[in-house]
Amino acid sequence: MGSQKQVCGFILTWFLIIWCVCEAKVSLSSTNDNEEDKVNLSLYYESLCPYCASFIVNELVKVFKTDLISIVNLRLVPWGNTQISPNNTWICQHGIDECQLDVAEACAIRLWPSVETHFKFIYCIERLHLMNRHTEWQSCFGAAGFNPTALRNCYINGLGYQIEIEYADETARLNPPHRFVPWVLVNNQPLQEVRPYSISLLFHTRDKLAEAVNHNHLLV
Repeated sequence: MGSQKQVCGFILTWFLIIWCVCEAKVSLSSTNDNEEDKVNLSLYYESLCPYCASFIVNELVKVFKTDLISIVNLRLVPWGNTQISPNNTWICQHGIDECQLDVAEACAIRLWPSVETHFKFIYCIERLHLMNRHTEWQSCFGAAGFNPTALRNCYINGLGYQIEIEYADETARLNPPHRFVPWVLVNNQPLQEVRPYSISLLFHTRDKLAEAVNHNHLLV
């Protein structure tokens, strides 16, 4: 439990350090938008996990508020620690509301494939959860400027369920298996180490590393 509390604030540490070192090793002035050159960042989470919500609202959002999104392929996978019982009933860690919201967020990801678009909706839900108002999640349609019809159809016609089963399979195949949520992969490698650095400090570290590499003061 203690490690989960620390993960929310610090889980981007190694992602940012890896990114700033790798970027410095190539060219800080490069404007190449080749998808193959981007860092793959995957978040495995569940909608009503307080640690996941805090991470999304307070930390992950900074990827969009900075230049990081231009070099990141971000994927969100809402399943987490949910279990499937022998009779195919889902057992969500935080109750039936979480099962429903996982499906809603999965539908949003599928219907609005642009990460900038579906993140707005997911961010809104997770922020409401931190305010103990997750039952008001449908207000996020208006907040994000989305038409709710397509998502409701996805939820009702079973597509959302199928997407969640895909996420369940993907989560079950993680190697090594996830030990808690939020669980983050950077280029398919899990961030298991936790270090007490803030995001602001890491941006400062990025700049210092870039300067050092450019002046041959740092060997990487």
